[in-house]
Amino acid sequence: MSNNSQGSVKGEAATMVSPSGSASSQGPPLSPSTTSKSPELPDELVQAGWSKCWSRRENRPYYFNRFTNQSLWEVPVLGQHDVISDPLGLNAAPAEGGDSNVGNGQRKRRSSEEQGAGPNSFKRTKVEPSTPISPSTPGVKPWSTAPEDKQAQTATPTTPSPAPSPAPYRPAVIYWDLDVQTNAVIRERPPASHLPPHPEIELQRAQLVTKLRQHYHELCHQREGIDPPRESFNRWLLERKVIDKGHDPLLPSDCEPVISPSMFREVMNDIPIRLSRIKYKEEARKLLFKYAEAAKRMIDSRNVSPESRKVVKWNAEDTMNWLRRDHSASKEDYMDRLEHLRQQCGPHVAAVAKDSVEGICSKIYQLSAEYSRRLRQTHLSLLQDPPTEVCASPPQPRLVYCYPVRLAMSTPPLPRVELHFENDVACLRFKGEMVKVNRGHFSKLELLYRYSCIDDPRFEKFLSRVWCLLKRYQVMFGSGANEGTGLQGALPVSVFEALNRQFGVTFECFASPLNCYFKQFCSAFPDIDSFFGSRGPFLSFSPISGSFEANPPFCEELMDSMVTHFEDLLDQSSEPLSFIVFVPEWRDPVTPALTRMEGSRFLRHQLNIPAYEHEYRSGGQHICKREDMYYRAVHGTTVLFLQNEAGFTKWAPTPERLAELTTAYRPSLSRTSSLSSPGPAHTAPGERDSTPKPSDRTQSSTMSSDNNNNGSSSSSSSSPQDKPSTV
Repeated sequence: MSNNSQGSVKGEAATMVSPSGSASSQGPPLSPSTTSKSPELPDELVQAGWSKCWSRRENRPYYFNRFTNQSLWEVPVLGQHDVISDPLGLNAAPAEGGDSNVGNGQRKRRSSEEQGAGPNSFKRTKVEPSTPISPSTPGVKPWSTAPEDKQAQTATPTTPSPAPSPAPYRPAVIYWDLDVQTNAVIRERPPASHLPPHPEIELQRAQLVTKLRQHYHELCHQREGIDPPRESFNRWLLERKVIDKGHDPLLPSDCEPVISPSMFREVMNDIPIRLSRIKYKEEARKLLFKYAEAAKRMIDSRNVSPESRKVVKWNAEDTMNWLRRDHSASKEDYMDRLEHLRQQCGPHVAAVAKDSVEGICSKIYQLSAEYSRRLRQTHLSLLQDPPTEVCASPPQPRLVYCYPVRLAMSTPPLPRVELHFENDVACLRFKGEMVKVNRGHFSKLELLYRYSCIDDPRFEKFLSRVWCLLKRYQVMFGSGANEGTGLQGALPVSVFEALNRQFGVTFECFASPLNCYFKQFCSAFPDIDSFFGSRGPFLSFSPISGSFEANPPFCEELMDSMVTHFEDLLDQSSEPLSFIVFVPEWRDPVTPALTRMEGSRFLRHQLNIPAYEHEYRSGGQHICKREDMYYRAVHGTTVLFLQNEAGFTKWAPTPERLAELTTAYRPSLSRTSSLSSPGPAHTAPGERDSTPKPSDRTQSSTMSSDNNNNGSSSSSSSSPQDKPSTV
């Protein structure tokens, strides 16, 4: 199906790769044609589309712009607010000598506005001036203060600027660089068959996912008497989407096997109780007593074999008698006794709970599939055109620089989303549901949308799509304190700068429009993220050449699939290809993904960063306070350089490059006093915790770690180019 979403790519065009030329830039937008001059207005205002009219209702003149449909009571000032170059009104300058909400900023109320003419009309309580950006100049930042930028923005060939432009809005700190151009080359792709996002569907999806979380919580309580493992539902979504072949972007609906290994493993590890981390002797004594009591109660209430009942009851009663007799035991004695009790009772308890936990996993998946089917039916009923089969790729697709995912289906008219600002926070509301984002990231989303979206040049659908984007990630994160933020954690800006300078990195394999540093990235939701620059999920992205940074969510199944994809790409390409991977240094037990990368024949170098000596950016950076932006990693981080021969020749991890990368890991002195992990409570180094379990590492660590606090403490090891693979 052909539609307006398949036009030329604006700002980020898919161009032929040739050694002699680069992508051709798009020219400036055409100026509106002039009409007969009105003696009532200056010549430059008439050329801009303004004319003087008479209001019979108010019995006074007003001024109307035929290009923008804007009406003003006062004489317009050139450069006041142009809805074409500044669709959101973020750059409107206040009237001289008065409030910005009166004078030239006061619109004439017309019947069309009273009826809500625009689907995304919004209200704004406070407007700060900003320098407008032309859609045809994607390299210019709205907060740039370079003299040449100011001259280019204020001076035009046809209309002289009557006054200097207002002071631009300046974010306190910038966590991205959208000027970096990509070096990632792919084969041209057909449009994707995803259904375009819609606020009505996104609201219904949010309600169904919340309902599914509640079902999961109730099943864990009713069947096993435990709280769901922390963030296990979020990791279930990640693990399921790795193998899901269904249509919904968030809810799994077509997975094999039906029972999730991730959810099953995490729930089983919390039976009969969750072994929390402890610091003091009394906590260890209480934990041991609770475990013995819960194991005995579980065996008494289930249908088990006489042998299992005898073993568990005897060990539990023996432990309780020991606790009553011995009050002088140390913390280590209690922990040794707990480990012994787990070894004796654990297999019998797991055998009893196995069928029940499998029932929980199966029930949650079946509900998710039903919700997905219901959502798709509602979504199709809202579309103007029924979906059709997407045309296949041409026999020999061209090599092009990577470009955002394009949807095959056109977007129907979207309902109205209201926008207003509360201090430095942008608030978007749809049907009473409000989502928030700080103003700096809101400006970032506007820039990404300007670069990447090709079907909405007048930003008429921008607010609706931003609301869908924020709602999607809000639902994926969950509602708990700091819940889900680890799924969107990111490296510090200094590390990205070093990766770009020294290793030519221009692309993020796991990011989102909210936390990306470059404007080219892969993300989880191509249906909505593509309007803001996403190249789609990384496991479906097949670059031919380029330098990439990979910082995956800490889900073992996802990381294992990532390694398989890395090795396939490196083995198939003869062009320069490099992946710099950041994963947690989990050694007890070691993760399959880390073991495979350390034994890969493409491993060129490995850098280990100790725990508590580096930091990473919060996944909630778009809504958190500035002082909460960075926090320490509670686990070590391993940095692995996977490169083919051409990539190693071009971006080899030389000692000089590694030295600059290590230096970039050192946290800023202004942040070292208040860095902490948002995860569960952890013990100080040297203190003994409860026996580690595979789920502990997923619950206590949330995203890959970044900066090194002490360069001398980093350790690195090289790997020969021909090191055999252990896969």
